[in-house]
Amino acid sequence: MSYQNYKELFTEIKIKVREAQLKSVMAANSQMLLLYWQMGQYILQNQQAEGWGAKIINKLSVDLKKEFPSLKGFSPRNLLYMKQFAEAYPVFLLQQFSQIEKELTGMKSISQQAVAKLLHLENAGHAIAQQPVAQLPEQVFLQSIVARISWSHHVILKDKVQNSGQRLWYMLHAIEHGISRNVLAMQIESGLFERQVKAKKINNFQRTLPAAQTDFANYLFKDPYIFDFVQAKEKADERNIEEQLATHITKFLLELGQGFAFLGRHVHFEIGNTDFFVDLLFYHTRLHAYVVVELKARPFKPGDAGQLNFYLNVVNDKLKIAEDRDTIGLLLCKGKNEVLAEYALKGYSHPIGVSDYQISKAIPEVLKSSLPNISDLENELLKEEDRLRSETNKDDEQL
Repeated sequence: MSYQNYKELFTEIKIKVREAQLKSVMAANSQMLLLYWQMGQYILQNQQAEGWGAKIINKLSVDLKKEFPSLKGFSPRNLLYMKQFAEAYPVFLLQQFSQIEKELTGMKSISQQAVAKLLHLENAGHAIAQQPVAQLPEQVFLQSIVARISWSHHVILKDKVQNSGQRLWYMLHAIEHGISRNVLAMQIESGLFERQVKAKKINNFQRTLPAAQTDFANYLFKDPYIFDFVQAKEKADERNIEEQLATHITKFLLELGQGFAFLGRHVHFEIGNTDFFVDLLFYHTRLHAYVVVELKARPFKPGDAGQLNFYLNVVNDKLKIAEDRDTIGLLLCKGKNEVLAEYALKGYSHPIGVSDYQISKAIPEVLKSSLPNISDLENELLKEEDRLRSETNKDDEQL
């Protein structure tokens, strides 16, 4: 390693750190991310040009801490993340992000065309060549979505999501819905992108909804739904699952997605002197439509679509007003035959979707004695949280 070259690198980084300190407090997060991105670019460029190895990161960490003792965030681990951050978001990719975001902003919902662009970006992301530092203007970065989420969100995306298009989708999703880093991590681990964007969904929306609603309704629903907060009994039935979903309504609504308002469980209607009960009733604020959810603790049967269609007729007649759009039905089953479901939906004029759902499995009695009790688990979780918090404060503290 040439001492003169390293000295020049260190001088440039010092200047950038001092410039970042003087920026407006209102733009603190964006400026911090810009600094991290530029530092990562400097490290990348000099490693490539000078052939420096990983030791440069340790040396930079030591020297930056000496020069700026009051600032945090310059641990070797964080500097490595900065390098990877810059590597993941070259200027050309940032420009693509901004272009796709503009197109999505002009739409009322994510269209199939927009999804196709995200998926293409997902495949093309790692093939994009790194740009020279001189061609990386600050404004390209600051105007991109990458500058608008927190560093802790970026660390989660770096650790858990490899594809560029998928990362962009999670960024858009986090900003639109105000998703915290913990919820983001949980949604990534549950495969939200795959379940909501990539999954082939079984419904008749194309034929039964207005064109303006079709894409959004199809995009909105997932397959499968993950209700991991529901504990299945050995012979779980629909009523038991409904009760647990209603008990954990906040988690249930989080899994359903933005815009769902819960109106009731086991909602009663009297038709022809006969009592009928809708499993779960919602209203969606963006679709401007009631949503009837029917649960089956077994695989889909063709007759299920007929039962749900009956409930849609009832809700349209009894609850829907002129300002509301046609009620939508969602049938949640423990497994489905896609061909069977597609045939079953063909004869209906109301919008109906069919999705799988997954719940946590009950613990067999023979295993319970070998497992720790709840208080033991809580104590272990508290210890683990303290340890992770300590590590986070030590390694990932920000400016």
